[in-house]
This record gives sequence, C-alpha cells and structure tokens, in this order.
Amino acid sequence: MQWRASRLAIFGFVCALLHACSVAPTYTRPKVAPPAQWHESAGAGGSEASLSVWPAADWWHGFGSAQLDELIAEAERNNDDLAGAVARVREADAQARIAGAPLLPSVDLGATATRERAQVSGGGPRVFNVFSPGLSASYELDFWGKNRALRDAARAAATASRYDQQTIALTVVSSVATTYFQALELRDRIQVAQQNLENGEKILKGFKAEQSAGTATGLDVAQQATTVALLNAAVPPLLQQLRQTVHALAVLVGKTPESVDIDTGTLTNLSSPVIVEGLPSQLLSRRPDVAEAEQQLIAANADIGVARAALFPSIQLTASGGYESSALTSLVSPPNRVYALTAGLTQPIFHGGALRGQVDFSHARYTELLTTYHKTVLTAFSNVEDALVATQQTAEQQKRQQEAVVTARRAFEFAQMQMSAGVVNILTVLNTENALFSAQDELAQVNYLHLQALVNLFTALGGGWQQQG
Repeated sequence: MQWRASRLAIFGFVCALLHACSVAPTYTRPKVAPPAQWHESAGAGGSEASLSVWPAADWWHGFGSAQLDELIAEAERNNDDLAGAVARVREADAQARIAGAPLLPSVDLGATATRERAQVSGGGPRVFNVFSPGLSASYELDFWGKNRALRDAARAAATASRYDQQTIALTVVSSVATTYFQALELRDRIQVAQQNLENGEKILKGFKAEQSAGTATGLDVAQQATTVALLNAAVPPLLQQLRQTVHALAVLVGKTPESVDIDTGTLTNLSSPVIVEGLPSQLLSRRPDVAEAEQQLIAANADIGVARAALFPSIQLTASGGYESSALTSLVSPPNRVYALTAGLTQPIFHGGALRGQVDFSHARYTELLTTYHKTVLTAFSNVEDALVATQQTAEQQKRQQEAVVTARRAFEFAQMQMSAGVVNILTVLNTENALFSAQDELAQVNYLHLQALVNLFTALGGGWQQQG
C-alpha cells in the first residue's frame, strides 16, 4: 500500500503542474486587409445576396459534359498525386500522435527469471532461482510547455497536410478539366483544317476542269494546289498535339495512355456556367492553400515555444515497483515487494550556443512563414482578379471572333461567285479562303481560352471548398 500511495502522490503532483506555465508565444492570426470589392466582376449580379453565393463543390457539372464528369471521378479515385497527398495526411496524423505521447507517462511491464549458483559461507555452493516481475513508469514534467508545444506543432502540421491534400485535389480536378478542353479544342481545329482541306480540294478539282476547258491557267491550278498542300500539312501537327494531350489526360486519371481516348465531343456543345465570385473578405476561408499557409505558421509559432523551453530545467520523474523472490509460491507476498521512486532535474549550462541558436532559428523560421502567408493571401486575391478579367475578355473575344468567322465566310462565298462570273481572279479567292480558315481556327482556340478562364476562376475561388470552423 505504501508504494501505491507514493505512486498516486507522484501522479497527483504531476497533474497539478501539467499546466503550470508555458514559454510559447501566443499565436495571433496576421491581418491582411482584403479589397473592399473586386476590380472586375463575373457579371452575375452585384447585390449583397448574390455575392454571398460561391461555386459549388462539384462545379465542373456546370459545363454539361458527362465525359468530363466521368474523367474527374476517375481522377479522384486513381490520381497518383492525390493518393500521395492522402498518404502524407496519414503520416502527419501519426507524427501528431507520436509528438503527443510525452504528455502522458510511459509505463513498461517486465519480468526476469534467473538461475544462479553462489557460494554460501560455511555451506558450500548453492543453486537457487530468482523471479522478479516489475512495473516501471517515467514522466517528464512539462513545466515549461515544451511537450505541449511539440504536440501543437505536430497537430498544426497534420492540419496543414489536410489542406495541402485539398489544394492538390483542386489542382487535379482543374487540370483534368483544362486538359480535356484542350483535347476538344484540338479536335475542333482538326475538323476545321480537314473541312478546309476538303473545300480546297474541290476548288482545285474545279480549276483543273476549267484548265482543261481553257478557262483557267496553269498558274491558277498551281496556286490552288499550293493552298491545298499547306492545308494538308497543317493537319499532322494538330493530330500529334491531340494524342499528346490525351496521353497527359490519361496520366491525370491514373491510366495508361492507350486506355484513354477522346474521339467524340466538341467545345461548341459545352455550357458556360455562371459564376458568382463572392465577397473578397470571404475568399481567405475558401482557399485551402491559404489555410495551409496559416497552419504552417501556427506550427512554427509552437516551435518557438519548444526552443525556448529547452533553455530551462527539465524534470524527470520515474517510479518502479514489483516483487522479487526465489520461489514462485511466495512471489507476491508483501515481504517480497520492492519499489523505487526517483526525481531528476537537468539544467542546461553550456551547449556552445546551440540552444540559443535554435531559438533564433525558430523565430527566423516564423518570420519566413509569415511572409509566405502574406504572399499566399495576396496571390489569392490576384488569382481571382486575373481570372475575372480573363473570363470577361475571352467572352468578349469569343463574341467578336464568331462575328469574324461569319464575315470571312460571307467574303469567301462572294469571292467564289464573282470569280465564276469573271469579276475577280483566283488571288482574291485564295485570300478569302485563307482568311476563313484562320478565323475558324482562331475561334476554336478562343473557345478553349474562355473555358480555361472559367476553370481558372473556379480554382481561384477555391473550387467550392470552405474552411470549417
């Protein structure tokens, strides 16, 4: 009973001093003033009510593509970068458990059995057994908060790893969407090139017939043949880019290149979802990269406490107890009980400046991460502004380019009719033909740029993610 009472007294003393004091600085979230409003706007209304609406977590459904939905679902299941991020979360959680372990006593159970031969005075040699089961406990009194700071730093790092996972997940989804749109853009450009090639071949065939009839010259045929050759040469590079884009898409969804193909679909069949960008003051709670940067700052703040605590004495408490007997039958009898209680104090005296250097390092590390956090916040606001202006201007460019295609097609049709009537020569037809091809090809590229801008805006707004708590 004496050993048990002593043990309870020790642990009562420990519990009383668990929160004695802490040398860790109190964390305060850095203040970065957000802009009052966005310089640009997505154009979905400007009332306070509408601005409180943000993109949904499944924002990609707004493009109206079942194939895109399927690809993103595959990427969420199979993407290697995302799987690695999930593994890093588990690693960080384990590290947090390890870091929190010193806040509790460590208890070990052991037992030994020894057979000894010893010389007994006046009685000759004697052989006997010694049995010694025992229980030992040790605890470092966290008087200065070092162990608590280690635990807090590890917990903040674990939380940061979760936000990093969300950032990677958003990046993967955005990459799948933009890569898929790029594949459709290349399909549209290939279709434009092939249609123009077919049209050029028809005109060439007509010129050859007119040459046979004596109404067209060899120069007319040669010029059109040159145009056909150039149109034909434009197709292989586009096919190459398409295959390489599809291969990149396969990597994103975690499949081999030959198992993924984009053989249907066009950008013109996709929808352009309406985005409400929300208020700038709310952005910081909707960007996982900002939340991750803050958690790293919190961990660095806790590390300062760890470094400071190392300058002060450490108090180690140990207790052990058990039984020791030469006979198993009487092993647990009170006379065979043994115990030991120990308290030790260690005060650092001279370590060549290592401890002070660690404190200085921790402060410098915190300052570095403070600048990282500030830059991350500013980058978040800049990302949204960039995406907003890109969304607006590509939409306007898309509208104007569609008008350019209509104008170019009308000019080409007039040139063909006037050449048949003998009013203009072949050079006029060739010029309008090249202008139409360029306008159609440019429209396909602008369609992609607008969809890419929409994806970038969703990404800049955090993709529907929202920090909890």
